[in-house]
Amino acid sequence: MSSQFTSNTSQRELPILYSFRRCPYAMRARLAIAETNIIVELREVLLRNKPDHMLSLSSKGTVPILWLPDGSVIDESYEIMIWALSKNNSSIFSNKTEYTELISLVDNKFKYHLDRYKYSSRFSNSNAAEHRDLALEILHQIENILNQPWLNGANPGFPDFAILPFVRQYRIADIDWFDDFNEIPKIKAWLNNFLESNGFKNIMQKYPPWKEGLPGVHFNCKNELL
Repeated sequence: MSSQFTSNTSQRELPILYSFRRCPYAMRARLAIAETNIIVELREVLLRNKPDHMLSLSSKGTVPILWLPDGSVIDESYEIMIWALSKNNSSIFSNKTEYTELISLVDNKFKYHLDRYKYSSRFSNSNAAEHRDLALEILHQIENILNQPWLNGANPGFPDFAILPFVRQYRIADIDWFDDFNEIPKIKAWLNNFLESNGFKNIMQKYPPWKEGLPGVHFNCKNELL
């Protein structure tokens, strides 16, 4: 949910994005922003040492957080993607509404099982293999509808950017198992196309953690994604 933060923004022209490189929510926000014709100031954070200013913008303390020059704050990744959409009429976002239910399924049920698979030690009485298989059921659903290189069609689009960062996390939980598993070949090709794309590599560049009082990195969003 978006929140509001009141501040003197008269000296600030760029939107500011608090991000963490490996967070799938932050990834999809950066992917969407990278399709706009604007530049944001990117502030890379360490989640174990969150800046006070970031926490003052949103008490949730999670990334991404987008602080706009008018003082408003967007602290949900999906809403940041919608904000990016409003800045650009690119066909890359044409299938946003078609996959709303699937994106919601990934954001909720898939993410629930993903967390208990990848981070099972953090949850009491969590069976990692059981949650892996329950998340896999959702991947099978996507496998059944993935009849082109991307959910969006011949080229990647909104649903691909919204979902693929979480599929990447699923693979990372046990790379050997995932790479040897042969029942979801279209999912594996879909993910590989994403990981090998220039767009993914561009948004995964490493930046030093932001420090209070210092400017962030100008994230040039005009780079072609793929």
